Amino acid sequence: MRTDAIALEEERLDNVLNIVDYNSLHERHRIFPGVFRGKDHKRILDIAAGVGVVGKKIQNESDAEVICNDICPKCLSVMNRAGLKTVSFNVDVDGQTYPFADGHFDAVVALATIEHLINFDHFLDEINRILSENGRLYISAPNYSGLPYLLPFLLTGKTFHDPVSEKDKYEFYAHVRYFTYRSLTDVVQKHGFVGDEVYLPLPESSTRYTALKENSKLKAHVARNMMRALYRLGSPRWAADPVICFRKGNIKKGGKINKIIL
Repeated sequence: MRTDAIALEEERLDNVLNIVDYNSLHERHRIFPGVFRGKDHKRILDIAAGVGVVGKKIQNESDAEVICNDICPKCLSVMNRAGLKTVSFNVDVDGQTYPFADGHFDAVVALATIEHLINFDHFLDEINRILSENGRLYISAPNYSGLPYLLPFLLTGKTFHDPVSEKDKYEFYAHVRYFTYRSLTDVVQKHGFVGDEVYLPLPESSTRYTALKENSKLKAHVARNMMRALYRLGSPRWAADPVICFRKGNIKKGGKINKIIL
């Protein structure tokens, strides 16, 4: 995270004392550590972990050693209170080596992080360095070619995040990169990774979907089934928030990333 966005993050988390207080859950949080099935991850780094929603789930539901990184004081406080092992360093300092040995981790989780970074090339190079041979990177970023972003943009002419909205203000000021599914895949693969799987989480337990279901079970049912049809019939490039798994290794031309609906 950019250091000048920390104040906005602190403001957004003002009433959060524990992980259970966090009221901005996404489906990308829900699918962990389920996406690790069939992969023997012993050491996992959750980078720019926020308040530790994913790190805590991994810690509770697997035998892996989990380390969570962030630089936001509020986030670190919440994670430490939850019993998570934390390490604080800025991932966005060009040329600064991350405080881990080569090949230390079997997996790195980087959810909604790369869009905040100026020096994303260095970020990907360092993740590659600290991953073991055949280690995995699980990464997500807002996919601005996804229909939930694209349609409102085309219909209203407004930017993807509204700078005057309290709800969107943080994203507008903190996001410095605008990736699509295709551009994110291309840039990660240029840093020594091979696309392996893309996970498309159905609406189930996110804060937004839970609120919709409480308001109207019918609307929630329709929304879920429309998303299921979109994921089954369409490309991952239409999804708003896919999580992509990359394996450390050389690029294989023509390799297909397997689509998994969760």
